[in-house]
Amino acid sequence: MEWGVGLAGLVAGLLIAVVTAPVGVSGAVFLLPVQLSVFAVPSPSVTPTNLLYNVVAGPGALLRYRRTGALHGPLVRQLVLGTLPGVVVGAAIRVFAIPGPAVFKILVAVFLLPLGTWLIARTLLPPRSAKPPADGPSARAITGLALIVGVVGGIYGIGGGSLLGPILVGRGMPVAKVAPAALASTFATSVVGAATYAVLSLAGSGSIAPHWFLGLACGLGGLIGGYLGARLQPRLPEKALRLLLGALATSVGAVYAVESLG
Repeated sequence: MEWGVGLAGLVAGLLIAVVTAPVGVSGAVFLLPVQLSVFAVPSPSVTPTNLLYNVVAGPGALLRYRRTGALHGPLVRQLVLGTLPGVVVGAAIRVFAIPGPAVFKILVAVFLLPLGTWLIARTLLPPRSAKPPADGPSARAITGLALIVGVVGGIYGIGGGSLLGPILVGRGMPVAKVAPAALASTFATSVVGAATYAVLSLAGSGSIAPHWFLGLACGLGGLIGGYLGARLQPRLPEKALRLLLGALATSVGAVYAVESLG
């Protein structure tokens, strides 16, 4: 791959991460259409390339959140315990059951479009009933949800944070608490997921292994952008963060809905 393409990947990763890191999304879900449409990465190689991006980009935001003490607490552990086994199952499903991009795009649209719309509506028009408890769902419910999201994240290479964030925030948990935990979970599952795809590539045929050069280039941009985005988060009000998270999920779902119909 030419160095010009690598530079384009670095810029794309940086810009995406700056916008998504404040709400706990690595940005990999936005990198998917860039890989497919701009860089023409074959499927299913696009998925482990996205996971590789998460592995390289993740420490940028996590370093910033660690310095502020935002990574402490049980939520990180609950999410990681659920998503780690899920991403391995999702990777196997992606390689052996849905290798083509068509079903892949439909899945993204089905999950993210209603989720983002629901979060925006809930933020702008909160329910009249009493607010949910500050602690949010139970530990068992969070781990079970993380397991399901880990499977979905393993299928299309986003680590699960872009799904966990909207769901947990929609359940009443503050963005400032969810974002660091979701990014930590995304990083851990991406490491395991990328390794799983690398192993599966040894036994399978076709484009299964990550596109190493592009994944590393995009990840380097995400590393810088993630740190800047996490630094920006405390300056944004909670309502703005919720709307941003909902808008990100809705826009990605809408893009894939249009592409799947085309």
